[in-house]
Amino acid sequence: QVREGATILVNVSNIAWFGDSHALPQHLQIARMRAIELARPVLRATNTGVTAAIDARGRVVDALPTYSAGALALSVQGTTGLTPYARWGNALPLALGLAMALSGALACVASRRSRGANPLE
Repeated sequence: QVREGATILVNVSNIAWFGDSHALPQHLQIARMRAIELARPVLRATNTGVTAAIDARGRVVDALPTYSAGALALSVQGTTGLTPYARWGNALPLALGLAMALSGALACVASRRSRGANPLE
């Protein structure tokens, strides 16, 4: 949606089935990372987890604690532009991984050749 012009991300979650586990704060951390990787503010509303407003740099601007009823009232400014991740997604890490694997394979072949071994054996 960011490539199509979204300036604010909204996340509504029913995470009650996680109970009182580490998943509740982890979901908040995931939302913070999403804000950073896409450079967009995230508004997060949950039934049992942390309801929060997160700025485009991943900082929690305001929040309600877990297992509390309430509402946040604040003004949020949307952002525009594309981060490298928003532009190319996972293509860059995949390309780097393939390049590393290829360079490792070439280094192995070169090492075997320098020792006089047949690289195809």
